[in-house]
Amino acid sequence: MAHLTVSDVTLSFGGLKALSNVDMIIEPGLITSIIGPNGAGKTSMLNCISGFYHPTRGDIFYKDKKLTNSSPHQVSNMGIARAFQNLELFSGLSVLDNLLLARHQNLKYSFLHAIFFYGKASRIEAENRAHVETIIDFMELEPYRKSLVGNLSYGVQKKVEVARALTLAPDILLLDEPMAGMNQEEKEDIVRFVMDIQKEKEITVVLVEHDLGVVMDISDQIYVLDFGEVIGSGTPEEVAQNPKVIEAYIGED
Repeated sequence: MAHLTVSDVTLSFGGLKALSNVDMIIEPGLITSIIGPNGAGKTSMLNCISGFYHPTRGDIFYKDKKLTNSSPHQVSNMGIARAFQNLELFSGLSVLDNLLLARHQNLKYSFLHAIFFYGKASRIEAENRAHVETIIDFMELEPYRKSLVGNLSYGVQKKVEVARALTLAPDILLLDEPMAGMNQEEKEDIVRFVMDIQKEKEITVVLVEHDLGVVMDISDQIYVLDFGEVIGSGTPEEVAQNPKVIEAYIGED
């Protein structure tokens, strides 16, 4: 069964169509990239999947669950997490505290337990902290765990943004241009982590990225958007040979 199915999704803002009759099948365990020129609708597609936008028409299914009109909180609880292109971190808090805050939906205990911090509250807090520590180790953030996020370099902050999404223990991870604004060394670092997330943690990755070299190197399947429509899809090899993709995205001589 496909992890995620996008069926005939159209998204309109007044007279402007951001997405038009989009169909996608996100297979489990793969890295699926969504590419296209600026304004093609890539981030709008992620917004629809993650619940920030609701399609004007069409449906989105995760396994057997319809999430077309679900809220971001409901989508997150289903097992879909997102790292944003624009950092959504608390700059005045430490890396550790940012990641612990991301686990708030897992802190399910009574007000009384919270006041006296015993029994269930203590156990759940310990379990969540242990989980966060494993993500810190996985993303190699140990040197920064107590540092204020606002004092860190942009490249490290982007790693924290990905780590924040990973703390939710998702089945599907949506990455919106995780390498934007990075130098070559930082890009290579993030690429390594994306591949490790897929292989070691067995998480399905949906990647929006402008760097075609990265996309072609690490993707299992690719969807190409142009003016909100899917103009090509398939393996990197198939997409690279698609005349419509060459014309719209890569350009012709």
